[in-house]
Amino acid sequence: MKIDFNEIANWEEFEDLVADYFREIKKLDTNQITNVRVEPSGNGPDGGRDILVSLLIDDTIVTYERKWVVQCKFYDNLLKSHMDKINIPTLISEYGACGYLLIAKSSVHVGVTESFEKLRCNDKNGISYEIWNGNHFRQILGFVGTLHNQYFPKYYEYSKERDLRLGKIKLD
Repeated sequence: MKIDFNEIANWEEFEDLVADYFREIKKLDTNQITNVRVEPSGNGPDGGRDILVSLLIDDTIVTYERKWVVQCKFYDNLLKSHMDKINIPTLISEYGACGYLLIAKSSVHVGVTESFEKLRCNDKNGISYEIWNGNHFRQILGFVGTLHNQYFPKYYEYSKERDLRLGKIKLD
C-alpha cells in the first residue's frame, strides 16, 4: 500500500498538506534548514500563489534565506490550460522569491513541463522552476511520518500494522 491522495478531500486540504509538509521539514535530520516560515495565501483566487515558503539554510559558513512561491494543483491531470492565467515570473518578482514550485496531486501534462523548460531556458537570474507531480510528492511524504495520521489515515493504519508485524514497534 502507498500514500493515496484520494484520502485528501479537496484542494483546500491538499494546500494544508503542502503547508504542513514545509513546516515539518525543518525537523528532519537530513537537511541544513534551520527555520521555515510558511505563509498561505488564504481562501479565494490567489493569482497563482498558494503558499510562500521561506527557508533559512545554514551551510556551516553562512545562513541564507531562500523564498519559494508554491502553487498547489488538485487536478487528476494537470493541463497547460490550468496554468495559462498565471504569470510565474511576475509572481516570483513580486514576492522576491528565488523559485517557483508547482505541486500537483497527480500527473502533469507535457505542455506544463514544456512551459517550465522554456522558463528555465529563458531565465538569466538564477531562478528555479520546479514541478513535483503526484508520484514525486507521494515519495517525499513517505519520509514525513508525522503527517500520515492526519492526512492519510488508511495508510497510517496500514503502516502501523506493518511495523507491528515486522517488530519495528511494540504495543505497551
